[in-house]
Amino acid sequence: MRYLKYHALGNDYIVLPPAHAEAPPATETVRRICHRHYGVGSDGILYGPLKSASCDFGLRIFNPDGSEAEKSGNGLRIFARSLYDEGRVGDAPFSVETRGGPVTCQILQGGRLVTVQMGEVSFHSSRIPVAGPPREVLNENLLLGDRTFKFCAATVGNPHCVVLFPDPSPAAARHWGPLIENDPRFPNRTNVQFMQVLDRANIRIEIWERGAGYTLASGSSSTAAAAVAHRLGACDAAVTVHMPGGTLQIELTEGSHAIMTGPVVKICEGLLDHEFFEHR
Repeated sequence: MRYLKYHALGNDYIVLPPAHAEAPPATETVRRICHRHYGVGSDGILYGPLKSASCDFGLRIFNPDGSEAEKSGNGLRIFARSLYDEGRVGDAPFSVETRGGPVTCQILQGGRLVTVQMGEVSFHSSRIPVAGPPREVLNENLLLGDRTFKFCAATVGNPHCVVLFPDPSPAAARHWGPLIENDPRFPNRTNVQFMQVLDRANIRIEIWERGAGYTLASGSSSTAAAAVAHRLGACDAAVTVHMPGGTLQIELTEGSHAIMTGPVVKICEGLLDHEFFEHR
């Protein structure tokens, strides 16, 4: 089975082209391929390109725990770069269908930079989803143990909980992230961002990703956090999101539509040996 591997600000994905994989990988196969010691190691698998009735390409995204994600900003940039490297697209914009809705991608700088129109960001509880009465989930309280957090929730096709946090750290994300991810108010679980507003053009986040754990960078998390900061009036429409893996540029247009721009780096390509699939 042929694979390609890329990273986007340290968030690494394996691309499995269907031409070389007979069917979408089973849950256990995803877990084994993504394992850092027994597999290739990655933050997820991008299965595509697939046929799509509404877009130029289709894509399915798998988390390292085997669950399927609706959308991934870094994953979409990596997938777009892989299409470019395989000669399937050029510099013109093209569309990709995901479970979280269609997006438009464009290759810049020979594939080193990719822009993705991520779609509309919504804060409404029914769309995210968040339990409770229909509402925009802004500046609500979340009690965990003896600590109360102020949070906002958003969706860009996948769920996010943005926690307003004075000094985000990896330790805080690792400690509080899994508790928030699995809080019963989020029926589909949630990605979690711990956000500090630096000024009107910059925010800093630490990320706990649903189905993946602590993550160096995330495109959809950056989009959600920037949209929250803008919605609260703390930032302007152009936001630089700072993460341990690097920075992404998020531009918010009228109607809370978001455009993400960031780098992609190719790591390698190779073949998964038959012995890998035989060994348990």
